[in-house]
Amino acid sequence: MSVVDDLIATAAGVADREWRLTVGGHARAAGTGATYTVECPATEEPLAEAPNATPEDADEAVRSAADAATGWRNVQPRERAGRLRELAAAIRAHADELALLDALDSGNPVTAMRTDVGWGADVLELFADYATHLGGDTIPASAENLHFTRRAPFGVVARIVPFNHPVMFAAAKIAAPLLAGNTVVLKPSEITPLSALRLAEIATGILPEGTLSVITGDGPAASQALVRHPLVRRIGFIGSERVGRIIQRDAAESGVKEVSLELGGKNALIVCPDADLRAAADGIVGGMNFAWSAGQSCGSTSRVLLHTDVADEVLALVRERIGRITIGSPVDPATQMGPLASRAQYDKSCRYIDIATTEGATLFHGGGRPDGLDRGYYLEPTIFTGVDPRMRIAREEVFGPVMSVLTFTDLDDAIRIANGVDYGLTASIWTRDVSTALDLADRVEAGYVWVNGSSRHFWGVPFGGTKSSGIGREESVEELLSYTELKAVNVVV
Repeated sequence: MSVVDDLIATAAGVADREWRLTVGGHARAAGTGATYTVECPATEEPLAEAPNATPEDADEAVRSAADAATGWRNVQPRERAGRLRELAAAIRAHADELALLDALDSGNPVTAMRTDVGWGADVLELFADYATHLGGDTIPASAENLHFTRRAPFGVVARIVPFNHPVMFAAAKIAAPLLAGNTVVLKPSEITPLSALRLAEIATGILPEGTLSVITGDGPAASQALVRHPLVRRIGFIGSERVGRIIQRDAAESGVKEVSLELGGKNALIVCPDADLRAAADGIVGGMNFAWSAGQSCGSTSRVLLHTDVADEVLALVRERIGRITIGSPVDPATQMGPLASRAQYDKSCRYIDIATTEGATLFHGGGRPDGLDRGYYLEPTIFTGVDPRMRIAREEVFGPVMSVLTFTDLDDAIRIANGVDYGLTASIWTRDVSTALDLADRVEAGYVWVNGSSRHFWGVPFGGTKSSGIGREESVEELLSYTELKAVNVVV
């Protein structure tokens, strides 16, 4: 049996089992017993049957979390941190299994998903390190009295995460609310639910009963029930702008709730004429996340802005690098780029390729199915040149392996183009001149900026967007504090 065959057989054994919700620390089927089919995007074949939770299941998960909230809140922060470290270690111990699950139902390469597992554990450990940041301040508001602040958890938190990095988001996005003393109900994407369901099983016995529940469901019913539940007072969502707006509306209609949103991006990468062009070409390919998630990443630098003096040279270097990407089965260790996560994502990317062609953009590379891959949602890395800032391909998020290349003649022009969209998540600036770098970083409308870099996240640095890219910051102390409420105490002597 080949290495690939062995991996497929191992993964099939993991996936071919009865999958259950975890509610209040206990595994069970959906209340109605209903399931839905999870598809493998590399084969377009059924992979597993996941529980199809109802609003009643969501209600039970929230009420179990509410019952557990007081006990977890009273656990000292350093002890809560110890539980997070224990969970991180358990996740690392199951890294191969979790990575295979993600490769099978997301299409991302198994080697990249092993990295994702490690990153999810890293973030749990990062927040464990922040345990002592949960204090308050004393305030000299009067000479004769004592004034101080304390931080208190909200209670029950709903975390709704997307399909592109399933286990990383499942692990990383429960860290801040748990350390802050909240209990969590996690809802993964219906496309990629398996690793989150397995994570809940791994967490059983590490986290107290009711502290973490995981529910899955096909369609919006379970998520909407969480958002609208009166006992859920804090919501964290990662996903599309369209759904983020729906969550804002539903949350507002059901109470006064704290909502953070990490939404879409149409992120600009600016290459100045003095840049190291070879390094910039590496950054363009890496920043698009072709090899990590087939371009399905909100932080992908999908708009490349090249100075006209260097555009041809940079494009030649980019084409050379893209040509070396190995596209294939997500469970093959040699694969660098797998299929898109679903038929809907594949069709959307193909639709935007047609739109770009109709609007007059020039197909520079890709645009079709890779040779030899006749089954699965595979799409070549695709680059359009001759893109006008007014084209849809330059303004709307594709969330697939489709890059738009625009040109500029001066830095004011570059900033005008970069800031001329509704999004503002990330930006990447390439120049050897420090003054230019700092000037552009200050003027670009984005929440997370790289200078002579792209794609990489640095744990502890606040990540989040401006404009339609979201509200709030994550991966940092700011995220931790956002899962607490500030209480002021005045002791009158």
